[in-house]
Amino acid sequence: MTAEAQRDAHFHWFLPTSGDGREVIGGLQSAGILGTASAIRPPDLDYLALVAKTAERLGFESVLTPTGTWCHDAWLTTAALIRETSRLKFLVAFRPGLITPTLAAQQAATFAEFSGGRLALNIVTGGDAQEQARFGDRLTKEQRYARTGEFLQIVRHAWSGTPFDFSGEHYDVTGAVVGHPPNPVPQVFFGGASEYAREVAAATVDTYLTWTEPPEKVAALVEDVRARAARHGRELTFGIRAHVITRDTREEAWTEARKLVSRMDPALIELARQRLSQSESEGQRRQLALNADLDNLEVYPGLWAGYGLVRPGAGTAFVGSHAEVADLIAQYRAIGIDHFILSGQPHIEEAFWFAEGVAPLVRSVSAGREPAPARTAPHR
Repeated sequence: MTAEAQRDAHFHWFLPTSGDGREVIGGLQSAGILGTASAIRPPDLDYLALVAKTAERLGFESVLTPTGTWCHDAWLTTAALIRETSRLKFLVAFRPGLITPTLAAQQAATFAEFSGGRLALNIVTGGDAQEQARFGDRLTKEQRYARTGEFLQIVRHAWSGTPFDFSGEHYDVTGAVVGHPPNPVPQVFFGGASEYAREVAAATVDTYLTWTEPPEKVAALVEDVRARAARHGRELTFGIRAHVITRDTREEAWTEARKLVSRMDPALIELARQRLSQSESEGQRRQLALNADLDNLEVYPGLWAGYGLVRPGAGTAFVGSHAEVADLIAQYRAIGIDHFILSGQPHIEEAFWFAEGVAPLVRSVSAGREPAPARTAPHR
């Protein structure tokens, strides 16, 4: 049995709190800066509950809830969905520095208790100076990551139930503690490709996340962060964030990918590229480089960079037949990736395609069995 087959594969889905639909909906469209995608599904609570219930029914471990100006607030949204679900975890994204670490620890502990331990955290330090300033945060990128490191130290110690004193560059707290320590302690996910980010990840988090690039580039990031963690006497798990377009045949999947691009407004693409090129995020810079050639968006067999033409953040998608997507996942598993945070347009329909077509193939390998034929997903 291969090393990756001995580790569990963790599949997570995405909660589209800025809207959903059959188009690639980006931040610019959500803000109404330039047009809108056709037939947007508004992110009202009933629709988001439907996405969450679908993810739970299909066996996804959690749903990632993003943070940002054009999204609904992640804490309030997921808290409202606790009673709509029973097993699904909520991977809540938030930015350190906008609230105090002790308050964040208290909020997380309350959420964990009320949900029965169904909470994980996705730490987003922030790579867009304009958006950070919108929230009153004017620190430099290096300062933001230093603050994140201090923030996580305080949160983790507060969760222990023992009062914690800390005096650093960004925080000075005395007796930081929560009255109801979470059990289990929420898993902490964190992403960032810069030197600052990798060092913070190595020293403080549980799972290092990266946006999806060709396997050899992801492998280099994994090995670097793994080595840094070892110097701190720690071991991490690793994950990636990607979109997915999977169908019964390769031709159907790529037809859908081409359809998505054909419906993107060229003016929106140009404006999005201008905006994204101003980001301070090293990960965003790497994603933007993948779609520089509009005539060659397949940057690796089965890895398509079309999403990043109009949306910030994760810009690549796994595209292909169920077996081809499962094989691509196996390649990332071989370099140490265990967590796959996925999404697709629309989020309900694409969740069924993946869960019925791809997930059984991957789990068969993880269980040491020969993969069974992919179950044909119904045409919708």
